[in-house]
Amino acid sequence: MIRAVVFDIGGVLEIVDDDRWQDQWMSRWEYAPGAIRSSPYLGPTEVDFRARIAPFVSDVDAAMADFWDAYCGQLDVAMRDFVASLKPALIVASLSNSGDGARREEQRRYGFEQLFDLMVYSHEVGVEKPDAAIYELTQQRLGVQPDEIVFLDDREAAVEGARAAGWHAVLHVSTPESIAAIRAIIAHPPQLA
Repeated sequence: MIRAVVFDIGGVLEIVDDDRWQDQWMSRWEYAPGAIRSSPYLGPTEVDFRARIAPFVSDVDAAMADFWDAYCGQLDVAMRDFVASLKPALIVASLSNSGDGARREEQRRYGFEQLFDLMVYSHEVGVEKPDAAIYELTQQRLGVQPDEIVFLDDREAAVEGARAAGWHAVLHVSTPESIAAIRAIIAHPPQLA
């Protein structure tokens, strides 16, 4: 029996263009071509990131606003509505590889803390998908068994990591396909090897 459904955020609940911010740098902010493109947001903190970009921009606050707009993308309303429809019958959670500041920015835009029962951000727990430790941590916080979880992510490595942890997992291709696949697993969970 499925008791919890876990969703990735970027690329699943948020429609994002990973090249958007980099393209903005090239057209608007970047003074030295290639300098920022070769330095993606890896953290460890938002303060560090601001300091790293400061030499390349005239207005760090405006550049950061552009960054967060691109990072958070647009809300997939149909997916958000599906997540909401699963409550209260199931526990709904998010598991996201993230950068420092993501919780604040996503909450401000989309109110995810009210949508999910549990949110696990990689930057807050110090490990990211597909490391086995983040699936174990999430499972412990959910208080369920591995085969009681179905997981949706747009990255094959994250899906494989969830399967290795004993979770049911679906690779997100499109919102209608993902919703149908999750509903099918909830209705009739397949036997896991």
